[in-house]
Amino acid sequence: MPALAELRDQGIVGAIGAGMNQSAMPARFLRETAADVVMVAGRYTLLDQSALDDVLPAALELGKSVVAAGVFNSGLLSRERPARDAKYDYRDAPTELVARAHAIAETCERHGTTLPAAAMAFPFSHPSVINVTVGMRDAGQVARNVELHDRSVPDALWDELRDRGLVRADVPAASGGVSRCL
Repeated sequence: MPALAELRDQGIVGAIGAGMNQSAMPARFLRETAADVVMVAGRYTLLDQSALDDVLPAALELGKSVVAAGVFNSGLLSRERPARDAKYDYRDAPTELVARAHAIAETCERHGTTLPAAAMAFPFSHPSVINVTVGMRDAGQVARNVELHDRSVPDALWDELRDRGLVRADVPAASGGVSRCL
């Protein structure tokens, strides 16, 4: 890490960081190294907000940044209605998680949006999240993700999801439906 920090300080690289699919170690990474940014996969999503316990407060406190990845939770949130055989963390999704995803999808529909659009917009509710990174296999998925990114998601959706206990009560207030980048 010191060599990377030196490259950053010389202007050779713009920022340094690391990424993981858990949030405790990236929080330590922000606190204990010269990292500017961490990527956290699947831990600040509509179904899992565990990053609120460690990495997101650390980033906010230290003025560092977080890139949210895995926002579709292995595909469970990638369809307007979750499939019965959906995956979560690359395993069969537990029945109760699929049911919760369906409840979130129904709430999205009442607010004139879709589950995938909400899944992509959700991480931007936190001020430390500077980017959402999603995987794409072909040009069709690229076009779809750009369209999802550009959709406005009403702030009232986030309020209802919190009120109904579908996301944690400590999820920050919405960012006004405006995301920062794709």
